[in-house]
Amino acid sequence: MPFTELGLAPELARAVAEQGYETPTPIQMRAIPAVIAGRDVLAGAQTGTGKTAAFVLPILQALAQGPAGRAPRALVLTPTRELAAQVAESARQYGRHTHTRICVVFGGVSINPQIDSLRGGCDLLVATPGRLLDLAGQHAVDLRAVRHFVLDEADRMLDMGFIHAIRQVLKLLPERRQNLMFSATYSDDIRDLATRLLRDPVTVEVAPRNATADRVDQRAYRVPKEHKRHLLAHLIRDGGWHQVLVFTRTKHGANRLAEQLAAAGIETAAIHGNKSQNARTRALAEFKTGKITALVATEVAARGLDIKELPFVVNYELPNVPEDYVHRIGRTARAGGAGCAISLVAPDEAGLLKDIERLLRRAVPVAATPEFTVSAEQRAAPRPAAPPGRAPRTQHHAPRHSRASGRTLAPHGGRRFGS
Repeated sequence: MPFTELGLAPELARAVAEQGYETPTPIQMRAIPAVIAGRDVLAGAQTGTGKTAAFVLPILQALAQGPAGRAPRALVLTPTRELAAQVAESARQYGRHTHTRICVVFGGVSINPQIDSLRGGCDLLVATPGRLLDLAGQHAVDLRAVRHFVLDEADRMLDMGFIHAIRQVLKLLPERRQNLMFSATYSDDIRDLATRLLRDPVTVEVAPRNATADRVDQRAYRVPKEHKRHLLAHLIRDGGWHQVLVFTRTKHGANRLAEQLAAAGIETAAIHGNKSQNARTRALAEFKTGKITALVATEVAARGLDIKELPFVVNYELPNVPEDYVHRIGRTARAGGAGCAISLVAPDEAGLLKDIERLLRRAVPVAATPEFTVSAEQRAAPRPAAPPGRAPRTQHHAPRHSRASGRTLAPHGGRRFGS
């Protein structure tokens, strides 16, 4: 079915074609007609399914058909700055042949240009909750004209503790409006929020609950924690990887790993909440253009990143929440493509891997760990001093093969943890 059969206006169908899209994805085929018809929608769709176009296109159509004023008539609420920027950019691309005024507001940058932009008039506003409430508190934005409200990545909103902010935003909206809610997973909290937000919604679910993309090649390597960065550097160099998104649990861990990979000769940048918005935007742009090979990110920072044809995702550290594994590996194998998700699993992460497998209802294959070189500077690092009265700890196993530049290891070559 072509986009023209979904009821889109010619100027929107033309913009879609100029983006190179000919056939709508399943979420677009089911959601777009429902939104055009004015229905509330509850959509279960993971990243990479085309969900942004599923709500942006019909909302643009509705805005083009109604009278314009100074205040926004449509509001999209997103959990992160990156996602807000990308939704706004998609809206601009799809609305390029319309006269729709699109504004985006988020924290981490000066509020004054955003106030000026809103004063110039806005039809579609894309926002993160905190900055939107700041603007509303300064009377810089009036949400009483909003007729279309989208809550994007609602599960991540709740994970990040935005439920109170969402409730505050809802109080600023008119009672009569269309509501669209998108979520990759359906927890009890999400279902409760949907019950309170949506009115007789059309339910659209394009993948089984918590399912991962079928085209993702999932693999795990067993490796001691202190050797993970060396194995990762080996995989990137030996495999000729040119674009890999690497997940760490913490901001500090992301910074440290980025520095270590850069020291190993791999162009790397880190992206997390402590980075300025300009630094995050620059890192993402350089990653997309291939100037940077590895982008090291925390889960929250990477949520909503729009990276087409991303071939590799690496879980440098397994997430504590199994559902986050689903979100992470959903960054690859998007839009019908293929992808590979690698997990580096230390012995103390074996329980986390079991939790993930329980959620997936299948095992993540454990591959034989390839030989890789541990750099000489790590071998030369001094051991911690032994406590007074205690003899220094010594190694009793036979040494592995050594090289001038370091030593070559193949840790845990197929054995089970603890064996």
